[in-house]
Amino acid sequence: MTARVLFSAHERHFETWADALLESIRDRGINVELDFRCADPARYDYVVYSPDSELTDFSRFVNLKAVLSLWAGVETLAGNETIGCPIARMVDPKMIEGMTEWVTCQVLRYHLNFDLFLAAKPGEWLNHMGPPLARDRTVAILGLGQMGQACAGTLAALNFRVVGWSRTAKNIDGITCLSGDAGLDSAVSEAEILVILLPHTAATDSMFNSTLFRKCRRGAVLINSGRGALIDDDDLVSALDDGTLAHATLDVFREEPLPVTHPFWHHPKVSVWPHISSDSRASTASAVIAENIHRGETGKPLLHLVDRLRGY
Repeated sequence: MTARVLFSAHERHFETWADALLESIRDRGINVELDFRCADPARYDYVVYSPDSELTDFSRFVNLKAVLSLWAGVETLAGNETIGCPIARMVDPKMIEGMTEWVTCQVLRYHLNFDLFLAAKPGEWLNHMGPPLARDRTVAILGLGQMGQACAGTLAALNFRVVGWSRTAKNIDGITCLSGDAGLDSAVSEAEILVILLPHTAATDSMFNSTLFRKCRRGAVLINSGRGALIDDDDLVSALDDGTLAHATLDVFREEPLPVTHPFWHHPKVSVWPHISSDSRASTASAVIAENIHRGETGKPLLHLVDRLRGY
């Protein structure tokens, strides 16, 4: 069997991914033709897709068996009405590992008051400012997909009291799991550290706004490595200005790169990160894509399918 695959992404990604993809697909006994530039949309069985691709109209790809995302976020695909085949998101174990490390680092930064001690002036001996134990600190993980569950488990293993929230009910050992509107209110009112790992959908757009911030525990800190559009930027600045929130660490934004004129760059209570909390790793993510191509070629159900109605 031969699978014809279009790699639709920025050229720099092709240079990184091509060899790993070809090897992973061939390891599953499939002949593969991998193209970077599209001459005839009708010839392709699969499109491997990155959001920085220029491809938006899939209507001429009449023989597609699946669109396979390179990244976890699929909002640019889920709402694309020209896609008439299944869409699979990326669930890469190394991406999850990287996100867990980044989130854990940011939580510990706040928990141990790193910023306070790094900003201390010469002679300012703050030995009365030691942190509590992790067991006395509540962290809310907002979004309990694979990444959220991994982060929650790692923080719980460090003895933090972890509260997890998702739109639908979940049951995870060692984690207090909440759901629905009432569960969200409870989670944000309890936690001193809020970690956002939700997808961007119509239901989550701007959900972190003044209404929700008013329900937060006063002086809580916010970490967002989910999607930038989850936050109302103006409302976040207001919540920081009036002390509702003490600080925000943001790795994702509505517009990227974040424009130099944006208030986040200049706000003393905002830490800006350039969307580097985690990334797909070609070595492991190629195996995920190759497995789905093998499944598509052998009539098996694809992994990590997107629910078009839910948006992820």
